[in-house]
Amino acid sequence: MRKICVLLLTICVIGCGYNSKGSGVMASAAPTITQLMPNSAMAGRPAFTLTVNGSNFVTGAVVYWNAATRTTTFVTAGQVTAAISASDIAAAGTVQVYVKNPGGTGIYMNQGGQSSNILNFTVTP
Repeated sequence: MRKICVLLLTICVIGCGYNSKGSGVMASAAPTITQLMPNSAMAGRPAFTLTVNGSNFVTGAVVYWNAATRTTTFVTAGQVTAAISASDIAAAGTVQVYVKNPGGTGIYMNQGGQSSNILNFTVTP
């Protein structure tokens, strides 16, 4: 009976994402935004594709435009693009942009996705 308990504990420690030092579950790095291209637009202009450069983006990452999701395309771990509509830039102001990676999978399903830092996009008059 003792051998079975040790074996189960070993499987849990190896299979549950603990690192070799036993200091907890390893998490992937949060996404980071370093640049928005473009980073501004004139109010009333037509729709465009926003390119978001940074790091740690994963498939399924979503761009948020003033806390609302936008149709997002994963390009690489360092770039995603988002469809910005003409109505998104109809009026002058500052828009907060961030990226959120999807939540966990498998035994990590209950973990929410990680959000990036926020960069501002300027809609000029």
